[in-house]
Parts: sequence; structure tokens; C-alpha cells
Amino acid sequence: MHPRVEMKVVIDDKSGFCFGVVNAIQKAEKLLHQGEKVYCLGDIVHNQLEVERLQQLGMETIDHARYFQLSDCKVLLRAHGEPPATYAYADKNNIELIDGTCPVVLKLQQRVKKGFEDLQAENGQLVLLGKKGHAEINGLNGQTGNKAIIIESEADLQQIDPNKPTLVFSQTTKSLDDFHRLSTEIKNRISAKTEIKDTICRQVAHRVPRMKEFATQHDAIIFVSGKKSSNGKSLFHICQSVNPNSFFISSKEELNKEALDKYQSVGITGATSTPRWQMEEIANILTEL
Repeated sequence: MHPRVEMKVVIDDKSGFCFGVVNAIQKAEKLLHQGEKVYCLGDIVHNQLEVERLQQLGMETIDHARYFQLSDCKVLLRAHGEPPATYAYADKNNIELIDGTCPVVLKLQQRVKKGFEDLQAENGQLVLLGKKGHAEINGLNGQTGNKAIIIESEADLQQIDPNKPTLVFSQTTKSLDDFHRLSTEIKNRISAKTEIKDTICRQVAHRVPRMKEFATQHDAIIFVSGKKSSNGKSLFHICQSVNPNSFFISSKEELNKEALDKYQSVGITGATSTPRWQMEEIANILTEL
């Protein structure tokens, strides 16, 4: 028998939480360490284990139905942002909002609001490229009184009136490839004045070339992400496209050690919603093999 070659395990140092998520979690931790009762409106991040970690510190995750029954308390808004109705309700019901909205998203909300107001004079239409029902899109659409046209794929393009002036923005986490493909389609369809704004967050977009590079450097890749993360799904597909030996897991319990035994080099990476501690936990398990 040949002696077993020791497995080399490397964590991708460019993966894990983006700035907006780090900022929201730091705000939550600061209040929790002060012993404050904190509600978080929606999952603070699309990673169940990180949500559970913060819940163990005393944070309570609530949905919008529950939020609109609260008063006299503190509520954290996560990085994805919220529509104006959320702020208006807080004002009327003595709710102190701890605003963890990502600065990139906040700036985009302001641009969408102004863009929509300017379009009213010329009977124009505002288009948002993004995922229907996604928290960020809900917050952006709220700036238009929920009158934006939301385009997720080519199938939605018929909603756009080709004869109306059009202003297009993108969800900050949309893939650049999707953005360019849909933008070209929109330009080809519309005869009226059209403005397309690239509002994709570069910290997120730059993960794609980095992910491709990292995935080719190892025999196998363990991609760690919450199942709800849309960023996780798209990054994993990129990973898999360059390295077929890519495994998606959302917890250490899903780690198939036997399947990884034959690889000499294993890379661990994740989504913008994957905490560093979770990747380290998996690296430790593999190193012990």
C-alpha cells in the first residue's frame, strides 16, 4: 500500500461576508453584548447557522407581519434595506430602528427614488433587474410606491412598454453576465429614450473571477453557503463550471469525508453570507483527517 498523502486544506481568503453584512452583524452584536432586547426584521443574513448564533445571544428574528404589530422597542434592519413603509411605521409606533442597510444599497435606494420622481414628468417607466420578492428588490421597489417593473429573466421583458422613456437599475448582487445580457435585450426592444445604470456592487461582482481562479487551484472545492442565499447559488454554479469536483454544503454535518479522501488539495470557499467561523470549522474537521 502507498502511504496516504496528507490533504492540503486552504480557505479562500477573499470569500465570506461582504462589508454590508459585517456592518449589520457588528451593530447587532454591540446591542446584544449590552444586554439589549433586539428584534431583527428578516434573517440578518441568508445563513441559518449565523442566524442561530445571534439568536443564542438574544436576537429575535421576526417577519414583516410581526413587525407591523410591534411598538416601543428596538428593531435592526439588515443590509438588504427596507421600503419607506417600514420607516413610517417605526415613526408612528416609537420603534427605534438600528439601520444596518448596506451603504451601497442605501445610495441606490436614493437614486431609484429620484429617478422615479423625474420620470413622472415624461410618463416614463422604471425597471429593476433583480429577483422578485428578494428583500433588496422589495426595498428598492418601495422607493417607487411599488410601481417599478421587475425583470428577473428574458420571460419578463414583455412587461416593458417599448414606447416609454425608460430608466433601468440593477439589484446590487445581480451577476454581471445577467446584467449585460438583459441590458442588451432592453436596448434592442425600446425605441424611446433609455438609460441603463450599472448599480452592481463590485465587492460582490469581483468574487466571480476570484472564484474561478480559486476553484482551478484545488483538486476539489467545498462551497459553504446557506440554502436561501441567491449569491451562494450563483457562485456555486460558477465554481462547479470550472471544477466539477465542487460540493455544496450548508453545515459540517453535510460534509462527506469519504468522498474527499482521494483528493490531495481541497479548497474551502463560500458566499457573501457565509461566516468565516463556519469555513474554519470545516477546515479543522478535514485537517484532522
